[in-house]
Amino acid sequence: MNTVWLWWAGLAVGSFAILETWALLTKQEGDTLSERLREWLGIRPVKHWRLATSAALLGFLAWFGWHIVFG
Repeated sequence: MNTVWLWWAGLAVGSFAILETWALLTKQEGDTLSERLREWLGIRPVKHWRLATSAALLGFLAWFGWHIVFG
């Protein structure tokens, strides 16, 4: 059985859990993933490109989900 994907999944989940836990414990403004995504997408603070970047992210997530499930 090929378990390489388990290592990648564990690395991704572990890294996210460590970084997000640290961000929540230190409680600094703008250090969680959701706060960063809002800033990068132009949602908060409001930027004129927020609709385009949000649509692009949602489109990518839909495509990526389809790609992973159906190959």
